[in-house]
Amino acid sequence: MTSVTSLAFPPDFTFGSATAAYQVEGAFDEDGRGPSIWDTFSKTPGKVWNADTGDVACDHYHRWEGDLDLMADLGLDAYRFSIAWPRIQPTGTGPVNQAGVDFYSRLVDGLLARGIRPVATLYHWDLPQPLEDAGGWPARATADAFAEYASIMGAALGDRVHTWTTLNEPWCSAYLGYGQGGHAPGRHEPAAALAAVHHLNLAHGRALQALRATSTGSPHYSATLNFHVLRGQGDGAAEAMRRIDALANRAFTGPMLRGEYPADLLDDTAEVTDWAFVRDGDLQTIAQPIDVLGVNYYSTATVRLWDGSAPMQHNDGHKTAAGGTAWPGSDRVVEFVEQPGPYTAMGWNIAPEGLEELLLSLRAQFPDQPLMITENGAAFDDQVAEDGSVPDPLRVDYLQRHFAAALRAMEQGVDLRGYFVWSLLDNFEWGYGYAKRFGIVRVDFDSLERTPKHSAEWYRRLISERTLPA
Repeated sequence: MTSVTSLAFPPDFTFGSATAAYQVEGAFDEDGRGPSIWDTFSKTPGKVWNADTGDVACDHYHRWEGDLDLMADLGLDAYRFSIAWPRIQPTGTGPVNQAGVDFYSRLVDGLLARGIRPVATLYHWDLPQPLEDAGGWPARATADAFAEYASIMGAALGDRVHTWTTLNEPWCSAYLGYGQGGHAPGRHEPAAALAAVHHLNLAHGRALQALRATSTGSPHYSATLNFHVLRGQGDGAAEAMRRIDALANRAFTGPMLRGEYPADLLDDTAEVTDWAFVRDGDLQTIAQPIDVLGVNYYSTATVRLWDGSAPMQHNDGHKTAAGGTAWPGSDRVVEFVEQPGPYTAMGWNIAPEGLEELLLSLRAQFPDQPLMITENGAAFDDQVAEDGSVPDPLRVDYLQRHFAAALRAMEQGVDLRGYFVWSLLDNFEWGYGYAKRFGIVRVDFDSLERTPKHSAEWYRRLISERTLPA
């Protein structure tokens, strides 16, 4: 690994930005695309702020060439995007929709023509609705379908994609989708959430096998996890942190990187499920080697054992009105307490030291595993200035401090290969609709005009000079 000194990044460090298909593409019913669970969920009254949907989003499906020009102007080394499974297989299985494949083929070629490395995520939460109708991620057949989909994409793009990412944040897919209910498909079934954990893990392993079998180039292989960096309070702080770490972090790193589920996770959730859905050979399938582990980080969480008397706090950074729990087996044991600010517009605390701590922890747990920050960024209530510019000093400060935290971790020996800012564009922010803006490029959701914010100018300078601005 290249050594790191001062505020300079190594010459081979990857600077990128990221988006997700449902958040930016629009064109929800064009060229053969089928419905996803997010199409259904966003059109269900009361599920998304202001009844917003991703029907149009940023219209990236039609404006992709201009968006790629924006990326080139910023000097991005790489672009992390996701492929909409319903564009490839409208029902989740069966015949390939060639128009969908062709769109992503043009996108990849356009990136390569501009000198930008394509980083393709197979799954960023938009499960084809017919697969959900058949059981969704709690059903083993969904992992079978995902392996087939991975084979299709490996054969179609595996000669040109730089890095394949199987899953984005399976924690959200499983626990928010099937347990807490704040994300599509909006179910409140704790046992189903844990079955979804396993079948997402299994889908990851089987997809890696399929991609390796069909990709004719020499891509790298990865998965992206959203890690929970925990703080503890009270006499039972260690126990509270252990329980949440098991559900949030080790439920995925255990099988993916160690080939096992943590024993304490199985014990903590024994009253919810017996884990009989784990079959012989599954863990060997899941534990495929990966070239890089994607790390998504935004904030920390503070937990303590609930005393059973005062009203339980649920400040875990996710909507609390959804009705279910993201913490099966610990939802009546551990509470998430309010954290000190400052906060982003999402209400998430700003804690760049948490990123440094996380990277060092991952290095200690998995010393031979290279890492990549695949998402980090912040939502703020940006205002357009009279001259049409978009000053966003809070986002610039946020990024400056988190990139500095990454540098500190690298100076301590962390093998960090790159950093993808979330997000390139203001977009459809899931349950919050268009109310929250994460982009370094502003999108006017009436005209769809793009305006680089001051943070984009800051990032362009960082990429050009490869040294953190003072």
